[in-house]
Amino acid sequence: MRCPKCESEFETFTYENVEVDRCTSCGGIWFDALEKENLMLIQGAERIDIGDKRVGKKYNEMQDINCPKCEVKMLRMADKTQFHIEYEFCPTCLSTFFDAGEFKDLNELTFGERFKKMVDIWLSVR
Repeated sequence: MRCPKCESEFETFTYENVEVDRCTSCGGIWFDALEKENLMLIQGAERIDIGDKRVGKKYNEMQDINCPKCEVKMLRMADKTQFHIEYEFCPTCLSTFFDAGEFKDLNELTFGERFKKMVDIWLSVR
């Protein structure tokens, strides 16, 4: 399978029993359905994101990409907690693509993001 952004090959490896595909050139990470969610439950999983975030920022500007599995146009999504993190989502196979640095950022909440999350939880239990 080839990277939807730079068209380089992916390397496949396993982290805590979850198979992950990472681009050998731009460092983007491909998650099949539910792989990202499974990794988010594992402390330290952000270590799989070894790509240069400056390169990721450059590739994040690419808008129209197709899913390398389905050939369907991927949708641009923003994380529900951290709106500055934008990733691509395939509506057919439910896979996601994160540019280098985005998965690491997703796992590292800033003080403001932690505070907002605490307030949201507090408001939901009232």
